[in-house]
Amino acid sequence: MSDDGTEARTEPGGAPSAAAALCAPFVELLPVQGVSISVVGAPAHSTIGATDTVAARAEELQFELGEGPHWEALRGGQAVLVPDLDERDQSWPVFGAAVRELGVGALFAFPMFMGAVTVGVVDMYRSTPGGLDARAIATARTLAASTAGAALRVAARSASEDSVARGALTPEMRREVHQATGMILAQLQVTATEAFSRLQAHAYSTGQTVEFVAHEVVARRLSFRN
Repeated sequence: MSDDGTEARTEPGGAPSAAAALCAPFVELLPVQGVSISVVGAPAHSTIGATDTVAARAEELQFELGEGPHWEALRGGQAVLVPDLDERDQSWPVFGAAVRELGVGALFAFPMFMGAVTVGVVDMYRSTPGGLDARAIATARTLAASTAGAALRVAARSASEDSVARGALTPEMRREVHQATGMILAQLQVTATEAFSRLQAHAYSTGQTVEFVAHEVVARRLSFRN
């Protein structure tokens, strides 16, 4: 555990992991309490690391519910700044209520690029409302730009190394989510988007994570057939 009380993933031998090293500068240089970094396409949408359990869960909630600044940053390719979460209730009604229960007051999502392609998002939070000034925004953009390539390499390495340890701050690669989506698609004869929406809806209605429901589908303990 670090001096500020957050947890950090370590590699064998005790050295800070590459993912933890990528997250650290954002907290050190910006007025935020925590950060998570996720990538897309390596081979799935995956969180490679987070500085604390609140940051990890906030990112997971966005994935599970399909709403929040993370998705807006991915779709629009622009930073999404929410200095006061209470003011965005209408934009993300379910996510907003859920993330406030974690003690989050402000959220900031910065896309990462390789060339013109958005390859991931850096999600940051403050425990109290408060914005980022122009200097902090510029710093966040610079850090996100310098992090993109390394984040993709960490995700690709994690996907190929079955022995990599995972914990609450580095959720399992979401292969099973994509596999389960394909199985639901075949069961219901719907589009991939609709199949994933069904998966999300079931997770939310039962109070489970998307990953858990996906695992049950892949293990054939849960079917979406009528």
